[in-house]
Amino acid sequence: MRFKVTVVGAGNVGATLAQRLAERDYADVVLVDIVEGLPQGKGLDMAQSGPVIGFDSTITGANTYEATAGSDIVIITAGIARKPGMSRDDLLQTNMKIVGGVTDQVVKYSPNSILIVVSNPLDAMAHLTLKRSGFPRNRVIGMAGVLDTARFRTFLALELGASVEDIQAYVLGGHGDTMVPLVRYTTCGGIPVSELIAKDRLDAIVKRTRDGGAEIVSLLKTGSAYYAPSAATAQMVDSILLDKKRILPCAVQLDGEYGIKGLFIGVPVKLGAKGCEQIIQIKLTAEEQAQLDKSAGAVKELVDAMARLGA
Repeated sequence: MRFKVTVVGAGNVGATLAQRLAERDYADVVLVDIVEGLPQGKGLDMAQSGPVIGFDSTITGANTYEATAGSDIVIITAGIARKPGMSRDDLLQTNMKIVGGVTDQVVKYSPNSILIVVSNPLDAMAHLTLKRSGFPRNRVIGMAGVLDTARFRTFLALELGASVEDIQAYVLGGHGDTMVPLVRYTTCGGIPVSELIAKDRLDAIVKRTRDGGAEIVSLLKTGSAYYAPSAATAQMVDSILLDKKRILPCAVQLDGEYGIKGLFIGVPVKLGAKGCEQIIQIKLTAEEQAQLDKSAGAVKELVDAMARLGA
């Protein structure tokens, strides 16, 4: 029996993710969007690639949530995309209404699901989803750290002329320009990158990582990233549904870990069949902790803003 995964939002991120998951061939996929015909058309197109690629997963497009009933995982990508000059904070008011409504439907039809939030501003939307769903915190997870870390690893590999597979790194904190790439824990083939790259170049790579999403938005001009975000989300789905227990940086609600309580912050977690099965606490220097606290402060500002708006 196959797993069942719902992807809410048939835009670039959602549709690309649905394709990636279908091609894995372990789950049937439901693609939901409010635009009539859009998820159905994209779903049919993807299904017709099955004989060529070699997968038997079904892909169902829908405008309502009945077809999503009993999903094992629901990924929320719905919301407006960031436009040039627009910060993630600017997305708050519109996307909180969209994500809140989606969450209500998801809970109605898949009360035992694990929710992965991709919509921006990520940490605030995950906070809203947890509150609105009433789910335990292990079953609501934000996708951010895997993406931010992938960007960091990409830039490091380019600098070193090395394989991205040999770069190990963590990016913690909120999903935005206050994220915290942990250079001290970053290695290439087990060798600390601080021994391979000059400090000024490392600092530049850290800055480029923090601006990674905005860099792509400025280049595309009419949209935002979707290839890497969909790949990052698919890796999380793999770890949960296949119970791989990967240690990945994800946004989860902290309850005193790292000295932070009640906020979604990106930290290393163990992802398995129960969702977030363990929060890994690593030792931080005073400077790293201060950066993480600053990032948490930025997330709190968004959460407080949502509260003022009635979320």
